[in-house]
Amino acid sequence: MKRNLFISLLLTISAFGFSQDITGDWNGALKVGGMQLRLVFHITKTDAVYSATMDSPDQGAKGIPMSKVTYGNQILTVEMAAANINYSGTFDNKETVTGTFNQGGQSFPLVLTRKAIEKVEAKRPQNPVKPYPYYSEEVTFMNVKDSIKLAGTLTLPKKEGKFPVVVMITGSGPQNRDEELMGHKPFLVIADYLTRNGIGVLRYDDRGCYESKGNFAKATTNDFATDVDAAVNYLKTRKDIDSKKIGLIGHSEGGIIAPIVASKNKSVSYIVLMAGTAIPGSELLLRQQDLIGRASGMKDDDLKTAAELNTHIYKLVDQYQNPDTLKAKISNYLLDEAKKHPDMKMPEGKTVNDVIELQLSQLMSPWMLNFIRYNPAPILEKVTCPVLAINGDKDLQVPANVNLPAIEKALKKGGNKKGTIKELPGLNHLFQECKTGLPTEYGEIEQTVSPVALETMVNWIKEVVH
Repeated sequence: MKRNLFISLLLTISAFGFSQDITGDWNGALKVGGMQLRLVFHITKTDAVYSATMDSPDQGAKGIPMSKVTYGNQILTVEMAAANINYSGTFDNKETVTGTFNQGGQSFPLVLTRKAIEKVEAKRPQNPVKPYPYYSEEVTFMNVKDSIKLAGTLTLPKKEGKFPVVVMITGSGPQNRDEELMGHKPFLVIADYLTRNGIGVLRYDDRGCYESKGNFAKATTNDFATDVDAAVNYLKTRKDIDSKKIGLIGHSEGGIIAPIVASKNKSVSYIVLMAGTAIPGSELLLRQQDLIGRASGMKDDDLKTAAELNTHIYKLVDQYQNPDTLKAKISNYLLDEAKKHPDMKMPEGKTVNDVIELQLSQLMSPWMLNFIRYNPAPILEKVTCPVLAINGDKDLQVPANVNLPAIEKALKKGGNKKGTIKELPGLNHLFQECKTGLPTEYGEIEQTVSPVALETMVNWIKEVVH
């Protein structure tokens, strides 16, 4: 999943002289995978309390609220819950903060300044260029259940007519309608390809992101499913949509959400799962951590220690439902483990308690607790419509060799004989042709979505809606 990939941020920013006004906008740019990822932090102060929001312009994300802001001893700390990221920098008295950004064992230099940073365009040859040879409309629709207005783009082969259409469902983390990541816009590329091939597409900004209303931070997978349900119901009100040919395409977490909606809303006539899963969230996370760690060069002993720690923590999450009790159990466990390993290396400037607090902020978010506890298989067993499940064989986030068989097993157990399972050689989690499959490689690759993946989806959908 993508939730921990640069959008969910924890930043520790060295500040300035005691008289320095730290409020205002601070700009920086990460160099990740051969590309630029700009960040903008908007820091404000009310009475004696600091607060901040963050923009990630290159990912189309604006106004993401930070959960905690403190300032003292020339150190400014800006935090966002559910993020395993930190940045430590030094103020040089010239309104520049120079430091290092750390995430998941990887480090990146990051300089913050008052001056806005110009966008450096990455080569993304698949991004379509206007004018498009089809009809495009900006739309809004209501999630009546949660009283949320969602905003998106509907593309149709022509302005006049009646067309089959799919709803695109993003992966984890706050996403815009293009599922923009590291300069890539996979949902834009997919929507363009499908629409040119006679299939309409509705894609929208996640709740609480960009132009959609609502609160993203408090939402779980089940909440996002109600947004998709609202999108389907909206399409049924339009005369230019064939209401008997409405499908869903879900990527990553979207591949968990699509079956939830399809199992309840019988207006969904088919679903496509792009790197979807049918194993418990706790198991998926453990496999993901191991695969990415090995591919990144982590030592076997470190991998084993991490697996043992996380396995125990996930068992505690399953065992204790009360948040206060669970938080105390995890905290005590991590403290005990830290005492057993006094030589354990801490991030620069962080104590054991700081690291535990960071772990807890990640684990205790509503989304993460729900994800760890959730098993998608029973819902998949209730899906009766045709299902296409595709996965790249180099996907390190949702490994194909485990998840595709699990999806196939769940469909067969439920009696669904309309499942098509395909493993696509050489593709990663974003369905790019790749070398390693590591998330750090995503931005280095010019290709956004493999033509093989695009053709596989279009050909299958055409067969279903013929």
